[in-house]
Amino acid sequence: MAEIGKTVLDSGWIAARSTEVDVDGVQLTTTNPPAVSSESRWMEAVVPGTVLGTLVKNKAVPDPFYGLENEAITDIADSGRDYYTFWFFTKFQCKWLLNQYVHLNFRAINYSAEVYVNGHKTVLPKGMFRRHTLDVTDILHPENNLLAVIVNPPDHPGTIPPEGGQGGDHEIGKDVAAQYVEGWDWICPIRDRNTGIWDEVSISVTGPVRIIDPHLVSTFFDDYKRAYLHVTAELENKSTWNADCSVNIQITAELENGVCLVEHLQTENVLIPAQGRIQHTFKPLFFYKPELWWPNGMGKQNLYDILITVDVKEFGESDSWMQPFGFRKIESAIDSVTGGRLFKINGEPIFIRGGNWILSDGLLRLSKERYRTDIKFHADMNMNMIRCWGGGLAERPEFYHFCDIYGLLVWQEFWITGDVDGRGVPVSNPNGPLDHDLFLLCARDTVKLLRNHPSLALWVGGNEQVPPKDINEALKEDLRLHSYFETQLLSDKDSDPSVYLDGTRVYIQGSMWDGFADGKGNFTDGPYEIQYPEDFFKDTYYKYGFNPEVGSVGMPVADTIRATMPPEGWEIPLFKKGLDGFVEEVPNRMWDYHKYIPYSKPGKVHDQILMYGTPENLDDFCLKAQLVNYIQYRALFEGWSSQMWTKYTGVLIWKNQNPWTGLRGQFYDHLLDQTASFYGCRSAAEPVHVQLNLASYFFEVVNTTSKELSDVAIEASVWDLDGNCPYFKVFKIVSAPPKKVVKISEFKYPKAENPKPVYFLLLKLYNVSDKAVISRNFYWLHLPGKDYRLLEPYRKKQIPLTITCNVVMVGPKYELEINVHNTSRADLAKNVVQEDRKRDLGLLQKLFSRCVVSADSNRGLKVVEMKGSDSGVAFFLRFSVHNAETEKQDTRILPVHYSDNYFSLVPGESMSFKISFAAPTGMKKSPRVMLQGWNYPDRFSVFG
Repeated sequence: MAEIGKTVLDSGWIAARSTEVDVDGVQLTTTNPPAVSSESRWMEAVVPGTVLGTLVKNKAVPDPFYGLENEAITDIADSGRDYYTFWFFTKFQCKWLLNQYVHLNFRAINYSAEVYVNGHKTVLPKGMFRRHTLDVTDILHPENNLLAVIVNPPDHPGTIPPEGGQGGDHEIGKDVAAQYVEGWDWICPIRDRNTGIWDEVSISVTGPVRIIDPHLVSTFFDDYKRAYLHVTAELENKSTWNADCSVNIQITAELENGVCLVEHLQTENVLIPAQGRIQHTFKPLFFYKPELWWPNGMGKQNLYDILITVDVKEFGESDSWMQPFGFRKIESAIDSVTGGRLFKINGEPIFIRGGNWILSDGLLRLSKERYRTDIKFHADMNMNMIRCWGGGLAERPEFYHFCDIYGLLVWQEFWITGDVDGRGVPVSNPNGPLDHDLFLLCARDTVKLLRNHPSLALWVGGNEQVPPKDINEALKEDLRLHSYFETQLLSDKDSDPSVYLDGTRVYIQGSMWDGFADGKGNFTDGPYEIQYPEDFFKDTYYKYGFNPEVGSVGMPVADTIRATMPPEGWEIPLFKKGLDGFVEEVPNRMWDYHKYIPYSKPGKVHDQILMYGTPENLDDFCLKAQLVNYIQYRALFEGWSSQMWTKYTGVLIWKNQNPWTGLRGQFYDHLLDQTASFYGCRSAAEPVHVQLNLASYFFEVVNTTSKELSDVAIEASVWDLDGNCPYFKVFKIVSAPPKKVVKISEFKYPKAENPKPVYFLLLKLYNVSDKAVISRNFYWLHLPGKDYRLLEPYRKKQIPLTITCNVVMVGPKYELEINVHNTSRADLAKNVVQEDRKRDLGLLQKLFSRCVVSADSNRGLKVVEMKGSDSGVAFFLRFSVHNAETEKQDTRILPVHYSDNYFSLVPGESMSFKISFAAPTGMKKSPRVMLQGWNYPDRFSVFG
């Protein structure tokens, strides 16, 4: 018997423009199969991917994300749809036997297509977000099979107005497709409108009965001690005889070291009529105290493997289906205190701190590894929710898989936006796509594709708009909750929850309705620009309980600018001062094209980069931008957290990343290098966090966990630019209750006699019993009416450092543990304020009792010493990893996962870091891990 299962067809594809191919699909897959040669127009294709991605790979067009090169690529509005209508061709082998069946599967195509297999034609209907399955059993050859697909662009690709705009001329909204492709205020137009075979293609072999779209649902009783797994699957009998089947379900849990425990094994017999389909619901499977799945920051992401197989009498195993599944319950309602939407996971409220997501790459170059990095980055930032914006994609199962793994809840929108669907400028079509039935078909198919992922938290009808009335009402009905998820009761009279299309999570009609923004659909999200950090803490900053979009700046590091733009794009903005004293930034044309957001808002916010002095060049500008980035986004999350449950239930930042080389709203750039805002967010969103309220200047402890903190203390120390400590105080806290914000005490140093105009503040929350640090937070601050210009001469301070590094290699992957120690000392006694001096001085002395790690006592560790004669804070240090062999200007190895970065160390302090990355293929020399900072403008090697 041939092996039952799936084979992915992701290599060996070639492509050509349809107008340059002289034969039809029948000939391509019979007598005239194409090949890549110097005489032919065929080229290696990117599948999954898009036409434009294929053209870029073959250098037939320039990289649209580099500089202004996108302007050199023909837009579909100018060329016509035929220009981006392409043939894709491949060969494959498939073995099957009598009573086995073979299906050709396309998980998504944009927008319509004709498929030819060995001369046989099938027309694939329209729609970007639908699956296609073709029975090709009777037309396959025993050996080589020829497959050709001609893919047509969206029917209404639209035109791009000279002024750009949100979704171009909005014509793309007439199709069921991604709407960002006509350009937005954060991305350039995508010239082919994402035409292509953009998701997985596969061949599947089954017996006479195949399994289709099982639905898994968990219910809980007795305070989560008892749980039931409900399973319904569609079974199709392809044969001409009645199939007597045994349907089996096996649930396993991974223990340690790859050992799995079989939790359940259940078999049920069913009879499926010839060429018929049935829906089979298993008897619920009982679990006692299952390991629950929790979002990031609340607990472990426990997953069970659910395996369903079907055996047919006198045939054997016919098909199998496997899905990792998390036992969890999600509830959502409008909070009576704040008016914001409140989410509960497994009965516990979760304060939402997350961000908006467009898609991984604007040319749909999607991969498991890219998704893994993207989602792990979000988890590393301590976020707990990602919103998949309605102008982008229905995200792929691989995206959701890593959200399951790393604990990111997902808000998934359907393909409606206010700009394109009724609220744009000029006013767009309010009736949505032309084909409402197609929209609903794609929506229902998307639900079936994604519904088993525990990370999927809610469905939303659209961005800043609701779907047309008939679509909205149909979605409300299709996605209505099962009665158990409304009443928490399940009686014998209720239908099994798994027979619903979903039934387990809410459907909200639009992103500003029903507990989001003002709840009524008015434009009450935002703003999307630079802010004064203290404003985020003010009660007047935002009126409503849950803000689905609030954004700000997003400048990357200088290396990224040089890697993504020619030299004329390296010019920094002009600073144009107005009569009112505010400065307007005037960026160069490339920055403007890449949607740069200035660090000033004339009339509202003074330029935040100029707070550090006028930048001299690109490196200086980008470094000062990182200082602003860190403060800006830390303050945003800290401001929202400060009013957790009293004013807010959550916030989502606009936006987390860019699907191209944009210069706004991002925590990491398109090349996967983190900005300082990444680590500002990581600090502010940690589950237990000590912070300074920048509006009230009170110390606060934010405890988002379900555990009470007791016998803890806060250590607050101020450091001036001379390396002295004029303020040190310890605040003992009796307790910090779960899910609460505790206001501790006022920070009085700014009101002290002769406070320094610029100073550093280090906060540590620790257990009194063992001095273990729970939360560490470092600020640089200035007195009211002052700025940070005194930090400019501080650059010349030579602060001594000792760095120790240990490395472990597993194949091409490097795991480094690095300790950085500021070995400078301060004259403590004469600098500490008199208040509580005797009590606190002893604690302060302990701060400097740590020993420098030496090579002699730690064999195998590399030790690097940076000599310096000055005492003070080692300010704004940053690791980076580089390829010592490359001749490219950009030597960075990306991506890299850092446990922390953009950090500062007070005199005597040390911190440990973990760094992990994979070395580039073929690299022989060790990579170099470099360190630089405000006091260390030149990178120096700490490893390699």
